[in-house]
Formats: sequence, structure tokens, C-alpha cells
Amino acid sequence: MTSPPLHPEQDTIVIVGAGIIGLDVALVLAKRGLGRHTTVVAEHLPGDTSPAYTSPWAGCNFSGGISGRDDTALRWDRLGYAHLTNLATHASEASFVSRTESVEYWDADAPRDKIRAIVEYLEDTLNPPTILEQFRVIPQDELPPGVNYGFSCTTVTIHAPKHLVHLHDLLKHQHGVRFVRQRLPDIRAARLSARTRVVFNCTGNAARTLPGVLDTRCYPTRGQVVLARAPAVARNVMRHGRDYETYVIPRPRSDGHVILGGFMQAGNSDPSTYGHETECILRRTQELCPAELRDSPCEPLAAFAGARPSREGGARVERDGRPDWG
Repeated sequence: MTSPPLHPEQDTIVIVGAGIIGLDVALVLAKRGLGRHTTVVAEHLPGDTSPAYTSPWAGCNFSGGISGRDDTALRWDRLGYAHLTNLATHASEASFVSRTESVEYWDADAPRDKIRAIVEYLEDTLNPPTILEQFRVIPQDELPPGVNYGFSCTTVTIHAPKHLVHLHDLLKHQHGVRFVRQRLPDIRAARLSARTRVVFNCTGNAARTLPGVLDTRCYPTRGQVVLARAPAVARNVMRHGRDYETYVIPRPRSDGHVILGGFMQAGNSDPSTYGHETECILRRTQELCPAELRDSPCEPLAAFAGARPSREGGARVERDGRPDWG
């Protein structure tokens, strides 16, 4: 395998991986004036549709129920929410990020401590009264059968594949970030030149198998989703079950397209889609949103499978000195 052509000035900072994490790392650096010193190296780039490229398959919204509950995860949630609401305010059309009404349900006990933390920074909590849907705990007599707790609020929703392309174009054309399509044989190969000083490992699932990393705590979590056209859907609805996740997520600026899901199959990276899982998703989402999906037009368009990068103990974000790199 040949190495990327040398561009010493742009090889000072190298990001490995062009999923949402790699692209957002590049964006943070670019906003600090480092775009022309940065190269992104990845096997898959925005616009690709490989099952191994997880980010484009996401339903993609800000949710209170999926991420971790430790102090670090709560801090990331807060910062991520601020970033996304800023995009929804100042670059909604270009970035494919929009504010959306949202409802979340839990069959078992909800993460009340996490929900309290989220309420502290939600726009519709900080700035009432506004046009936003106000945060509201749903009374027990309004909850669906089997649901223990629920709330409604305004959140942000992202058209994942379009947002990735937006970030790629923004980074490349406005900030001078260089993109190289290549599968590296080893993380050490990310040292593209003698001037390379920093490498960001944003490889997702590949962190488990990439020589030089081999993080055995990483594992895939398979999901299958259905892309449908359902113009009546205008809100996120999510139900966190004891052993399942059901969600309805509209895609901004997509002519009524929605993502219906889903599955959370830890340790499974099967890229195939299955008819019985599609049928299960359609049944569960119609039960969750009967007015929008059962009593209104809903046209299934395609089924997709992807593997979410997961890790025992949570995400690893830390400096790893490599003195052998010179």
C-alpha cells in the first residue's frame, strides 16, 4: 500500500477516521486556525455507504436516554447540546440540524439524575416562555401502557449523511483541511511525515483491531433501521425498553423522510438486514406513533444495518505519548 503524498505543513496534525467524531475534531482545530495544518486519513469518507462506516446510518438526535451517566459523559452531553443548538440557530439549512419536538419514554426506572442534569441546560428550561416546546414531565395517566416515566421537550435532530457531507465540504473548502482516502495498516502509519506532531485516533470500531491500538474493551453494537417516507412525522419519539429501543426520528430537509428503529445488539457486527427485524421495527414504531405511522401515509423505502462503536467503561479520551515515534 502506498503512502499519501507528503504535504509537510498539513501533516503536522493527523486525524485517523472521518466519522462524526473525526470530523468534529477537525472542526474544532479548524476554528482555532489549524485547518491548513491538518490532514484527515480514512478508509471511508462522507458520501460513502459502507456498513463499516457507521455515522451515516444514524437516526441522529440529542437524547437523554442513550449516553453515559458519569460526570464526564454529562459534560460531553452539555457541550454537544450547546454546539448543536448553535448550528440550529445560525446554520440550520447548511448543516441539516434543526430543533424538533421530542418525547422520551422509559419502561423501567428512568435515569432521573441524568434528566435533572439535562434540564439545567435545555433551551426551553432556561428561556421560557418561547416558541419551543416546554420541558414537561408527562403525567402517569397520559403514559402509554407499560411506560413508567416520560417527558417532552425540544431537542435537536440531524440529517446524518447530509451533515457529514456538509462538514467535509466546510473543512476542505473553507478551512483547508486535507482529506486522504486510505486504510492504514497500523496507527503508527498515521505519522505521515517528520513534521507530524499530533495524531487523533477517531477510528471507532477499528480501534479493536487496528495494530498499534488493539483496544480489547471496544466492541460493536449492531443496529437495524428502516428509512421511510412519513410526512406526518414532525417530532422525535423514543421508548427505552428493558431489552429494546424503539424510536421515530425525522430527518431535517428530507421531504418527509424518517428513521425508524431499532435494535441494540452488543457484540454483533453483522452488516446484513433481515425482514423479520424490519417487520418488528414497523410494528413497534406504529404502536409508538399510531397517528403518524399507522393512520397516516408511511412508505418504507429501505432497511440498513450498522455497528455503533461501543466500549466497556465508556469512551477513551486521553493523551497517549508515543516516544518511539521520534
